[in-house]
Amino acid sequence: MTFTPRDMVRFGLTAALLGSTSLAACGGQGDDAATQVNSSSEASSDTSQPGDAGEAGYAGEGGESGEGGEGEGGENGAHGMDTLPIENRLAFMRGHVAAGLALYRAGAPDQAAKHLLHPVSETHAEERAGLDERGFKADLFVEISNALEAGTASEEIEDKLAEAEDNLSVLADEVGGSSKDILNFLLDTTLEEYRIGVTDGEIVNAGEFADAYGFVTVAEDYAGDLEGPAGDSVRQELGVLKAMWPKAPLANSAPAPVDQVAAQISRVQLELSGVN
Repeated sequence: MTFTPRDMVRFGLTAALLGSTSLAACGGQGDDAATQVNSSSEASSDTSQPGDAGEAGYAGEGGESGEGGEGEGGENGAHGMDTLPIENRLAFMRGHVAAGLALYRAGAPDQAAKHLLHPVSETHAEERAGLDERGFKADLFVEISNALEAGTASEEIEDKLAEAEDNLSVLADEVGGSSKDILNFLLDTTLEEYRIGVTDGEIVNAGEFADAYGFVTVAEDYAGDLEGPAGDSVRQELGVLKAMWPKAPLANSAPAPVDQVAAQISRVQLELSGVN
């Protein structure tokens, strides 16, 4: 039987996951070893190490609350918005909006506000470079933010929320780019922000926990462009990943362990590697 490089990667991932399960079942020294395996899984998925997790809740979300970045030391600097291609900047913006819409529709406008203001915040102006002339409706997002501040229920402006989603989706079609590359960017960013949002099984930064959910939600949209069985496999694994969050990424959620999220992101990216 001939093994391709992708088969070998898949075999290695499966072996690591099975090894982790076996060690955990043994107890004692096995627990320590399982911890090492899980740590290795996280490191292999994302070699970059984020800074301090920041305060729990939304206190650190800048731009919308203090003009100082987004809780992890400033997303603009962390992600190099001035050097990212426009399609990645748009995907990043869409992730924030998706998080905000989910929270707003779940009846948490206080948690949603900063995410929905993100596209028009002066702090994140670099993200919008080149989008206004392509049809970005900044006034629409300002209108939604004003409705939030006024205490308007999401059902009352659902048409505006749907219009905002559609505006960003149309922009994505206009901007173009490789869906595969955008997906890898979103998945890497998901893990970065989830690690900031969750520590020792607790949500320590609800804003980043919610953003990670938003990036996965948007990834599902981009994955719709993938063709063939490989595309189907990516969409299936993305569905498993998204199910690790509740229906909405509320601040009082019980988060999935970071190592489990990291392992599932690795599975998605493994399937994505088979897309031409």
